[in-house]
Amino acid sequence: MSAWRLAETDPLPEPDAARPDRPRSGARRLLVVAAVVLLTLVGAGGLAAAGTGMFSAERPEGCVKPDRSLQLYAVELPKDGTQIRLGYGLTPETASYPGPTMEMMEGECLAITLHNQVSAETLAALRTNPAHPLGVSLHVHGVKYTQQSDGTVQSESFVPPGGSRTYTWYAAPRNNRTGAQGTAGYWWYHDHVVGGPHGTQGLSSGLFGGLVVRRPGDPKPDRTYVTAFGDRQSINLRRGEATDTCDAANPQPGPTCLVARKGERVEFVVVGIGNDMHTFHLHGHSWADTRTGMVSNGQPFADSVPIIDNKTLGPGDSFGVQVVAGDSVGPGHWMLHCHMQFHSDAGMSTMLHVLDENGQMPPGMDHQHPAVADAGQPTGDSQPATDGGAHQHG
Repeated sequence: MSAWRLAETDPLPEPDAARPDRPRSGARRLLVVAAVVLLTLVGAGGLAAAGTGMFSAERPEGCVKPDRSLQLYAVELPKDGTQIRLGYGLTPETASYPGPTMEMMEGECLAITLHNQVSAETLAALRTNPAHPLGVSLHVHGVKYTQQSDGTVQSESFVPPGGSRTYTWYAAPRNNRTGAQGTAGYWWYHDHVVGGPHGTQGLSSGLFGGLVVRRPGDPKPDRTYVTAFGDRQSINLRRGEATDTCDAANPQPGPTCLVARKGERVEFVVVGIGNDMHTFHLHGHSWADTRTGMVSNGQPFADSVPIIDNKTLGPGDSFGVQVVAGDSVGPGHWMLHCHMQFHSDAGMSTMLHVLDENGQMPPGMDHQHPAVADAGQPTGDSQPATDGGAHQHG
């Protein structure tokens, strides 16, 4: 309840009969108290605290109330060698890195309650300054939110160990009258607190995921995969053999098994994390360099839209690619990699496995990943990616 609503809802004494236009004394006192509370909160840096219950400003303009809500958990995962790994999940048991891919429609408002199940000891081990607060957060790109949902230390919008907090995202629609461009596109979310004020250790430990905001009429994929290209030549914080764990007899889709049947529409949410520049290249397939990766039938100026199979990706960038698996090229094991040569040579490469129409893995799954040499000390990404040696599938 708003502090100002106290003056409206509490019972007030009868007005002075001699001065009917005079403000009621009880109302004056309550307004003064409310003003003092408000100034105290703001003066003490309590804007974030106020946003948790005293004000209705935790929802961005245009979001009357959330259309949907979901629970998200930040948990500690088994270590990757000696490296701490964290992940987001819709349940603690399904946490992974990348975390679950979120989908919204323009005009939709989503409330996400984040539960921090990462221990204080683990968070303390990741921080770079002993005075830095312990917690995890949820910071999103592309959509609209208030400062109370920014997920930063500065706004105090993070979750301490064992705590919970609700973040509100609004996929604002396009408005031709005002010129608002809308929020449809391919975005991502991540921690902004673990380790330091920019969440570098949270990102490099695995606290990130993809977000797709669709517009009515957008093509819908059969499968969506997030591929985060990062430091030390990593895809989803893995490299070499660890990027592709598909089982030839029973491939299960996931961050390390990119698989689809021939003819299925496959969507990639491509994200750049860390400090390095990369390129995203997929063998045998191409896409339109548009918001959706597609060109609608009859779209004006279609011939002016570039068709590409390789796109540059910088830190913090994100874009979407939609392809029809095996279109004109058939089933097969199609390489997906960074085309900066020393990156791919160091293990920044995986496969899109296109099954035949019966769901069978095609022959040729005896491909080898190159042995991964030591890439040296990390530069900015404090957690090295998994090293892998040569191996064979099947």
